[in-house]
Amino acid sequence: MEQQQIIVRKMARALARGGLVNAFGHCSVRLDEKSFLVCAAKPMGTIKPGDPGTVVPTEGALPEGVLGEVRMHQQVYKRRGDIKAICRFVSPDVVALAALGLTPKARHGQGAHFYPQVPFWTDPGLIRNDPAAVGVAETMGKAPAVVVSVNGAVTAGATPEQAVTLACFLEDAARVELAALSAGLADKAPRMTEEQARNRATWQGRIAERMWDYLTAGDPE
Repeated sequence: MEQQQIIVRKMARALARGGLVNAFGHCSVRLDEKSFLVCAAKPMGTIKPGDPGTVVPTEGALPEGVLGEVRMHQQVYKRRGDIKAICRFVSPDVVALAALGLTPKARHGQGAHFYPQVPFWTDPGLIRNDPAAVGVAETMGKAPAVVVSVNGAVTAGATPEQAVTLACFLEDAARVELAALSAGLADKAPRMTEEQARNRATWQGRIAERMWDYLTAGDPE
């Protein structure tokens, strides 16, 4: 368990270092089929070595002190046996694009992971009840991410490194989409085909591990 505690803390600090969270957000790793470990309920950049996360069941009420939106983690883990880690973050360009009612399309290498584009949960309310959390998870489906209206996004990966990297990739895809819109070329600019996106959206070459190394360099743990 201690190793998982360290990983969750490093995920949290990596997201903060990448500018993907401020006072809000959380991350988790799966422990087994019925439980996961979520980071401490505090601003992720302030999580220190030794700050314990909380074990949460995938079914049932959240433990005392766990943030309400962790319900989304529950619902994704329940539906996705392939998912081992989740990031919930509120990054600037994802939110700005969502305020326009849009999500990124697959226009560049990092955006290829989200072909054809990121699913969009349209309700702007916070996800603090089970029906809303179910709705977000079902909107996400088998995708690696979902934009949660103007409240940021959720990414889910087969490893903690992938979940964090997907969060970075999603923010960069939003940056590219906003640039296309600002240039007035969003309707004309190229978009990847399914084959192009499938070939480009690779994890080979230590893609996630290199991003992890970059974001955790100098981490206290």
